[in-house]
Amino acid sequence: MDEVSDTQPQTDTGAHLLIPEDVYLTSGVHIGTQQKSADMKEFIFKVRSDGLYVLDIKKTDERIRVAAKFISRVEPARILIVSARQYGQKPAKVFGKAIGAMVVAGRFVPGSLTNPILPKFVEPEMLFVTDPAADEQALREALNVGIPIVGICDANNETKYVDLVIPSNNKGRRALATVYWLLTREVLKARGQLASDEDFKMTVDEFEASL
Repeated sequence: MDEVSDTQPQTDTGAHLLIPEDVYLTSGVHIGTQQKSADMKEFIFKVRSDGLYVLDIKKTDERIRVAAKFISRVEPARILIVSARQYGQKPAKVFGKAIGAMVVAGRFVPGSLTNPILPKFVEPEMLFVTDPAADEQALREALNVGIPIVGICDANNETKYVDLVIPSNNKGRRALATVYWLLTREVLKARGQLASDEDFKMTVDEFEASL
């Protein structure tokens, strides 16, 4: 077991990550929690000497690609992005604005997806959660109305109700900013709104929550 470094072994796809491996590592995308769920076992790369589970960034990278393609096929105004977690609220808002989606940052009003008489009632075709645990109310309502759920899932998350898991640290400021930034770029590319990575002028800093 490598206890010194979180550098992950290069595979054939290693040279073709969406961003350089060291950018994933320095932003902490791979740093999980000290608990792991059975659901997330397949996404765990190793456990460090301090007990933290390390996520496999190759799988994170693959899932961001898949999620972006999926999101790009949904009508923007029918996508709902939610984030109860403080550090997820700014990146969720920036992502939502960039792709034209609805965003609930902060408290999710119970009944927002199930009670038509509520002023904030919405009927999305897809739900994106920053953390299935923190955003449990929205997740349960999405299940009730039968729409697909995409979620950023940490090592300790239960994922049985998440249709598409993006394995990542979903608690760190820089990690969340990086994942949302990448998703924005990849969704816009998948829609044909960006011709190349170089055409994407937004920076990770623009997505990062302030302390």
